[in-house]
Amino acid sequence: MPPLTMSQHFHIYENMESKQIIVALEALAQENRLGIFRALVQAGPPGLTPSRLSDDLDLAPPTLSFHLAQLRHAGLITVTRTGRSLNYVAAYETMNAVIAFLTENCCAGASCAPAACTPAKTAKPKERSHETPARSRRRA
Repeated sequence: MPPLTMSQHFHIYENMESKQIIVALEALAQENRLGIFRALVQAGPPGLTPSRLSDDLDLAPPTLSFHLAQLRHAGLITVTRTGRSLNYVAAYETMNAVIAFLTENCCAGASCAPAACTPAKTAKPKERSHETPARSRRRA
């Protein structure tokens, strides 16, 4: 019998193991992988093709391929093949399992105040430019 995937393990035991959580969080602890995962979450169930991800995130195809493999290994994304095309989709079950694990005993098991568990809205960070900043002029 083949080993269980993370989503199967979660459904059977209704809880993820710490090691699986660590693997998922390690995968997300890298800027490019976090950006890829967020793009796939925002794309929804249809997912995105590697070429679309590469264009949207300005990543070279070999770099993107490496990061997609890391996210797949962590169980955070899935891939399907339709003919010659690959389509990557966020693994929502795994994402929800990670969130459930992290918030399992929120507020010591007591009912939380709605404001305490609602994600804070943050301003979107400015896009980083890949250009070298201009030198400041020194005046005498």
